[in-house]
Amino acid sequence: MCGIVGIVSTSNVNQTLYDALTVLQHRGQDAAGIVTFQNERFYLRKDNGLVRDVFHTRHMRRLVGNVGIGHVRYPTAGSSSSAEAQPFYVNSPYGITLAHNGNLTNADDLSQDLFRTDLRHINTNSDSEVLLNVFAHELQKLGKLNPTKDEIFAAVKAVHKRCRGAYAVIAMITGYGIVGFRDPNGIRPACYGVREAEDGRKEYMIASESVALSAAGFTLVRDIAPGEAVYIETDGTLYTQQCAQDPHLYPCIFEHVYFARPDSILDGVSVYKARLRMGETLADKVLREFPDHDIDVVMPIPDTSRTSAMQMAHRLGVKFREGFIKNRYIGRTFIMPGQKMRKKSVRQKLNPIDLEFRDKNVMLVDDSIVRGTTCKEIVQMARDAGARKVYFASAAPPVRYPNVYGIDMPSANELIAHDRTVEEVGELIGADWLLYQDLEDLVTCVSDVNDDIEDWECSVFTGQYVTGDIDQSYLDRLDEARNDTKRSGAGDNKSDENGIIDLHNDED
Repeated sequence: MCGIVGIVSTSNVNQTLYDALTVLQHRGQDAAGIVTFQNERFYLRKDNGLVRDVFHTRHMRRLVGNVGIGHVRYPTAGSSSSAEAQPFYVNSPYGITLAHNGNLTNADDLSQDLFRTDLRHINTNSDSEVLLNVFAHELQKLGKLNPTKDEIFAAVKAVHKRCRGAYAVIAMITGYGIVGFRDPNGIRPACYGVREAEDGRKEYMIASESVALSAAGFTLVRDIAPGEAVYIETDGTLYTQQCAQDPHLYPCIFEHVYFARPDSILDGVSVYKARLRMGETLADKVLREFPDHDIDVVMPIPDTSRTSAMQMAHRLGVKFREGFIKNRYIGRTFIMPGQKMRKKSVRQKLNPIDLEFRDKNVMLVDDSIVRGTTCKEIVQMARDAGARKVYFASAAPPVRYPNVYGIDMPSANELIAHDRTVEEVGELIGADWLLYQDLEDLVTCVSDVNDDIEDWECSVFTGQYVTGDIDQSYLDRLDEARNDTKRSGAGDNKSDENGIIDLHNDED
């Protein structure tokens, strides 16, 4: 999962891109990058780390230009080397940089085709570099010295024909503008907005989430449709075109469960309202299965589950309390390589307020349960703080299958709910009672606003992959890449000495 942003403005975009990436920081904490364009030249800065650590004043001063794109990276497998930080760049044709959110399911085959047929070399293990080279090659095949919107849309059409999986993309073409597009299933989110400059001209932003637009003073126009491309020329002229033959809107439901900020609107659905409804349906399930419940207090596992927990408590008529204080300087635990590091970080990340637990029957609410490492530790922390009983509720159904569309869900065998009953999972995490959201209820929570949503990408719960190209051999290869043994080795990779890739002499 990553965050992407692109801007065409009437003035320098470096600060606005920086601000947008900080707003999208929740989508990627591994690396960050910005590239701008001015006077026939790119200015690029990218490195491992949070946005605030990657960009210093000396870097920002060199990121000049009124057109630019940015990226925050969250790796899905393998190396965390700064060589895989985005945006990526190719010289031919024109000079193109690209930022990508998602995962290509046929990246290996495409990489071979690019080398053997298109005569293009891929320098990293990133599928984003593969996607960039596919787009660049298809644009180069058209052979136009000055590409028009028609040539650019034709290249996007060719990308849709060759690439499978999930991708939301923003690419910048030297001297011409930026283009944003989504895969034909609309799995990963992307939207665009507009604002008026002081001279009355229109400025545009494309971003992963609407919150990046509103934070920068842009008004949301709409989401980019599945398969659609939005092309914005450097003078602010905007064009849109559907570039897929058979598009369908199947957004990733896990965006609403976990990844997206609650103040975002994705495909017309308010993330905040969806999470409120998740809390309501969880409460209704408690009342169905445990009508004489003895819950004294409902507590969220900060931060994503707070909205659902608050509404659950309201519906049940019990107290809502903040029982855990979060250290905001510890990264997400299930991203970390190796189980030992992951387990250690839980108690560094959360600290209980003992008086809220002592002699109480506590219902803990989390957005989901993946490995179970975090919630097992949290349940024990609640007991150590004096809780009489510890119940646990997940706003999502059991996560039983790996994700292939850009979320680093681990090997199936490392998912605590894989091949286990709810009762077995509850016993493993040490809860007195474990409650999962029903999938039907979850779909209802996110589906009552936008009639254009045909279905939801729910593969982590069902094992059914909407692209139709996932078989057991693919999952076996994914398992090999994502299991903890493999990940521990990958975690030892070192970045280059300076941790930077520069196109304009940007000394660190």
